[in-house]
Amino acid sequence: MITIRLGTFTPSVLLDVCRRTGTLEQAGLAVEEILVPSSPAQFTSLEGDELDAVFTSPDNVIAYRFVPGNPLRRLVDVSVVAALDRGLGLSVWTAPPFPAVEQVRGAVVGVDVPTSGFAFVAYELLGRLGLARDAYTLKNLGATPKRADALAGASIAATVLNAGNELRAESHGCHAQLRASEIGPYLGTVLARRSDADQRTRDGVDRLADALLETASAVLRGHHDDRVTNAATRLLGLSPHDAVRHLACLRDPREGLVSDGIVDRDSIGTLVSLRTTHLPSAGLSAVLPTLPEWVLPRALGKPSAADLPDG
Repeated sequence: MITIRLGTFTPSVLLDVCRRTGTLEQAGLAVEEILVPSSPAQFTSLEGDELDAVFTSPDNVIAYRFVPGNPLRRLVDVSVVAALDRGLGLSVWTAPPFPAVEQVRGAVVGVDVPTSGFAFVAYELLGRLGLARDAYTLKNLGATPKRADALAGASIAATVLNAGNELRAESHGCHAQLRASEIGPYLGTVLARRSDADQRTRDGVDRLADALLETASAVLRGHHDDRVTNAATRLLGLSPHDAVRHLACLRDPREGLVSDGIVDRDSIGTLVSLRTTHLPSAGLSAVLPTLPEWVLPRALGKPSAADLPDG
């Protein structure tokens, strides 16, 4: 039995279903899910060997692998093992007293950190709704569940939410404004590990990817409905009605689970474009050309025409 210490921001419904169906045990895995407060904390723990793997935004992988000015001010050699979802309802939301986006002008927007991928989504979506970056102030709040609580309590005026947190915010009177899927192809969560992980950890994380993708495929085929809704209620604090809505989100082809685990080039292109727009960095020019160096072959799929050499 291999034990994997897995860092997540929000309790994972997919992982819970994977565990309760016995898929993890059949794979010879024991997974310890450890909630982390922010992306800098997650990558500090991964770098320091306190975590074996993470569920994280692929933008975080880009930031900590390619951008020297990331919050840690150093590069971390991280590899993507599998894509897991396309954002799970990632969208910009406003607090109960702010039904119109224009009311956010001059108010506070909550972010993980100002240079995170979800922050760039917030800037982009608010910009498309008429609010330029200088129209509001920022507050660092860490991971999505904390931002959902702050939004529901109106200590911030707006933020981006996903993975069931948006449904919990809605139940407290928060207002949906615009979805990240409007920006373009998007990946919300990947499974990643240190590139220099020892062989036992590599084997364990590969097995975890297989188990997660097997479970995701089953959910997308219409299996495990009761387990999914039970997990969404128990782990995310959703009502039975909202748990069913979260299940529908998991199955949404634009925003839901990625059953084959493939990291598609277009979605990475969206992330690079967002970073280039909102925080240009020389390191970003290397992201797409070196895709096979930081995304494992199992997650690359067949190369597209853009990936093939000329001639």
